[in-house]
Amino acid sequence: MTSAGTPQEKTPTTPPRAHPGAVVLYVCADRNKLVPGLAARRAEDEGRAYAQEHGLTVTELVADAYGEPDPARRPGWQQVRRLAQAGTVTAVLVRWPACIAPESNRDARHRETRWLRDHGVRVRYTWAPLAALNTSEPR
Repeated sequence: MTSAGTPQEKTPTTPPRAHPGAVVLYVCADRNKLVPGLAARRAEDEGRAYAQEHGLTVTELVADAYGEPDPARRPGWQQVRRLAQAGTVTAVLVRWPACIAPESNRDARHRETRWLRDHGVRVRYTWAPLAALNTSEPR
């Protein structure tokens, strides 16, 4: 039988791999009563500037309202997890650790960053004093 007459063999497909610079920008900022939205805008601007400076591409902006201490209960953070699980991002950009969970819920923050790391996704901080620590983080 000639190759023209044989059906094409199907090769197993692997899950999509994120482009090495594909990141999600996660914003969860306190609402200032005098200037609503200012903290969120600053976090977004800072995150986009960080991404550009480091050759990263923000493929999605995900935001949550500030206040829920458990990130697993926030719709935006659930979206971050879905993106990580799907393999479409290599990192999550956040301004500082409290964006993931406040100091009062540090265990949840560690749980979530560990879960992301287990899925091959790093957490990178965009606030300048913490951004310097990003290079020493274990992958």
